[in-house]
Amino acid sequence: MKSLIILSFFLFTSALSIAQSGAAKFGYVDTDYILGQIPEYKAAQNELDKTSVQWQKEIETKYTEIDKLYKAYQADAILLTDDMKKKRENEIINKEKEVKDLQKQRFGVDGELFKKRQELVKPIQDKVYNAIKAVAEKSALGFILDKSGQVSILYANSKYDKSDEVLIYLGYKK
Repeated sequence: MKSLIILSFFLFTSALSIAQSGAAKFGYVDTDYILGQIPEYKAAQNELDKTSVQWQKEIETKYTEIDKLYKAYQADAILLTDDMKKKRENEIINKEKEVKDLQKQRFGVDGELFKKRQELVKPIQDKVYNAIKAVAEKSALGFILDKSGQVSILYANSKYDKSDEVLIYLGYKK
């Protein structure tokens, strides 16, 4: 019985030392911080924001026009014949459909804003990803976590923060 306990203890400590020696090292970055330090990213975001605001104003103007048409229709409804009512209703419905289609075209899942974001931001994100990978390989890290996104980190020792190393690798810091 005593030898079984000693053997179990020996196997446990051996397994623990093997696990510790082969454990993967972790690091983390803050991609929001990194991207915020890159002038091209800021410029791309500003351009996207400007375009988005411009398109949103255009859509709001069209909705205001539709609202005016609808109010005019309501005011004139008593005086209109059934054919005239139907014609004005169809005009309002068609304009609403046009605006909704424009909104989808500009802001939809595969809309113009998404494509413009892919065109402007994706190359910068790819460059950052490649830098993160290079820093991780240089530091012999098994994993790099991103503390700015959906991943939750309950504790992060700042000595493992690799954000500045990524910026240095990209040439944005000395």
